[in-house]
Amino acid sequence: MIESIRKMWKIGELRKKILYTFFMLVLFRLVGVIPAPGVDAVKVMEAMKQNASTLPLLELVNMMTGNNFEQMTLMAMGITPYINASIIMQLLTIAIPALERLSKEEDGRQKINRITRYVTIGLAALQAIGLVRSLGFIKAGWLNYVLVGVSMAGGTALAMWIGERITEKGIGNGISLLIFAGIISNIFNGIVKNFRTASTTGLTSAWINLVVVLATCILMTVVVTFVELGERRIPLQIAKQVKGRRVYGGQNTHMGLKVVSVGVLPLIFAYSFLAFPGTIAQLIDKNSGFAKWCEQNLSNNNGISYVYLILSSLLIIAFTFFYSSISFDPKQQAEQLQQQGAVIPGQRGKNIRQYLQNIMNRLNLFAAFFLAILAAIPTLLMKWAGVTNIPFAASSILIAVSVALETVRTIQGEMSVRGIDMDMDGFM
Repeated sequence: MIESIRKMWKIGELRKKILYTFFMLVLFRLVGVIPAPGVDAVKVMEAMKQNASTLPLLELVNMMTGNNFEQMTLMAMGITPYINASIIMQLLTIAIPALERLSKEEDGRQKINRITRYVTIGLAALQAIGLVRSLGFIKAGWLNYVLVGVSMAGGTALAMWIGERITEKGIGNGISLLIFAGIISNIFNGIVKNFRTASTTGLTSAWINLVVVLATCILMTVVVTFVELGERRIPLQIAKQVKGRRVYGGQNTHMGLKVVSVGVLPLIFAYSFLAFPGTIAQLIDKNSGFAKWCEQNLSNNNGISYVYLILSSLLIIAFTFFYSSISFDPKQQAEQLQQQGAVIPGQRGKNIRQYLQNIMNRLNLFAAFFLAILAAIPTLLMKWAGVTNIPFAASSILIAVSVALETVRTIQGEMSVRGIDMDMDGFM
């Protein structure tokens, strides 16, 4: 790995991109310590001292922003409104024919990107006011509501700009790297907190808790990395095509399908779906029977509820198949293969579509159970092993690993373009 880093650092252009990315990430983290105006800092500090848990729906937001939401800084919303806006636009593109036509054109995709940015700013302002108000952190007066909405929406706009600059002038994947930075910061802070607790109290249980958390984090990272690198290779035969005096095709290749092609979205959808009833109930009446039931059965705060485990697993499985159905179209893939003059050995005509569908169904089945088991590990640790203060979830590990692998592939591509052989196995 050291040799790979040395080769990488020798390339001036690549070195500039890495340094640019690093300093932009530092800027993102520095802005994340500036308190947002209009927020009652005293109440925020009291909540942090009491280690009060936020609403279940906000756990994912706090994780992805590196505790910026918990501290109510300018970056409290982080890049999450952009993710929500992107998901909304992706679903609308499938549902609305006009947007679907735009998505197939270069100018149309640029228009959709601009619309996504506008939706991001609007969502950031609305989410900031609604979520901060629900926690009781906004000072009295309508002006403070405006300040919270404008400042946190401005933080999201700045985060979006930083992400785009990293994509354009850095090593790429800017938005993903911002999420990665927040997750790694959250995991690091959580492990340091567990270490301080163990060293301060000196209790054997605290040291065991720290060791279990570290071991679980490393094990989950290794397993997720192994699965993320896996793919199902479908053999292809490309027929020879004569165009003018040139002959194209006539080779054997393959089409790679990722083992877990849906990524982390089924986890996000499942968590949001489960947290929504409890969040609404707490906003209306925290002391109602329904709110208490939701807190006990639809949240993993206590790490006790088997109802939560069962429902979350079923939802993850359902959303895995749902998202795969809208992101991978066997009919379209079969048509593209025919246009390219490629055939799958032993499959012809309509059989290709059914063949691809059967393969995706098997891959989705594995991905669904893999994600469900992965998501259950932190909760099972809290219940069976008595582990507390787990600073990561399945979604955070999955996002961090996938972004890290994609960044490694990007650097490897930069090296390959320059004709330099580089063994990246040391990074993986």
